[in-house]
Amino acid sequence: MYNYCTLFDSNYLTRGLAMYESLKIHSDKFHLYIFAFDDRSYGLLKKLNLEFVTVVSLKEFEDDELLKIKSLRSAGEYCWTCTPSIIKYSIEKYTLESCTYLDADLYFFLNPKVLIEEMEDKSVLITEHRYTPEYDQSATSGIYCVQFMTFKNDSNGMKVLNWWRDACNEWCYARFEDGKFGDQKYLDDWTIRFEGVYESQNLGGGVAPWNIQQYKLENRSFELIFYHFHNFKFLPNNKVELGNYKLRKIDLKMLYKPYLIHLEKIKNEIVKIDDTYDYHGTFKQKNDWKMPLRNIKRRLNQSYNVYTKNFILGL
Repeated sequence: MYNYCTLFDSNYLTRGLAMYESLKIHSDKFHLYIFAFDDRSYGLLKKLNLEFVTVVSLKEFEDDELLKIKSLRSAGEYCWTCTPSIIKYSIEKYTLESCTYLDADLYFFLNPKVLIEEMEDKSVLITEHRYTPEYDQSATSGIYCVQFMTFKNDSNGMKVLNWWRDACNEWCYARFEDGKFGDQKYLDDWTIRFEGVYESQNLGGGVAPWNIQQYKLENRSFELIFYHFHNFKFLPNNKVELGNYKLRKIDLKMLYKPYLIHLEKIKNEIVKIDDTYDYHGTFKQKNDWKMPLRNIKRRLNQSYNVYTKNFILGL
C-alpha cells in the first residue's frame, strides 16, 4: 500500500481532484489523505465519497501551535507551513509505514510508486527542481521542490520531518530572507544535514514548466511520471494563464490541453452538487467554459511554437 497526502481548498478543488483521478488511473494499491483547507471543500469532498480517500478537516488536524501561527500568515503561507504537519499527522494518526506528500497541481501519467521504490532503504525522498538555466531560482527558491516527498516512519525519517515542522512553524513566509524561502529552502542541505535522505534521479518525476524546455516529449526518450502544473490559473473572462515560462506547441498538445479538458469535466460534475461557487478559483460567471479549450486549439494551429512570459490564452 502506498500512502499519499495532499492539501487544498475550494479554489484548488478541480486541480486536487484531477490529481487524485490521475493517481487512481495509474495506481493499483494506494490511499490518499486529503486535508480540506476550508469548510466548502470539506463538505463537497465528503459528499463525493471518493474511493481510496480519507478526508481530514481543519478542525481535526489543527493543533494549538498551528492555530497560534494561522493569523500571522497569509493563506498561502499557512498552507506551506502546514505541509510537514499534514505528513506527520497522516503517519501518526493512521500508523503509516510511510507517507508521500503530493502538491495538488501535480498530474500523473504513470504509477509514481517507481519513485518511492527508487529510494530503497533510505528514509526521505526529495526531488530537484532541475531548472532550465534561464529560470534557475535555486539561490532564492531552493534546489529542491516541495512537490513530491516521501517520509518513512523510522528514526531517520521522523527526525527530518519533525525538524522541518519545527522550522516551518517558526518561520515560513513567501519571501527570501536569511537563506530561507517558505517551506522549501530548508531542504537545500538535507542530504548532508541528515542521514537517509535520497535525491530522486528519475527524470520523469518532477517535470514542470521551469524545466520542460529540456525535454522532448514527442521523442518518448523518457517515461513521464508526473507533470507539475505550476502557475496554471483560471482567469475571468474565459482566460487561462500558463505562467512565466516558454512552452512549445507540443507541450500544450500533450500536457495542457488534456489537463484542461479533465478540469472542465470535473467542474461540470461538481456544479451538479453545488453551483454556488466556481471551483476553478475564479469568479463565478455564466460564460461558456469551453472557451479556453477552443483557444488552445486555435493557438495550436498557428505557426509559432514558443509561448513567452505571461502569455494568456483567450480572446
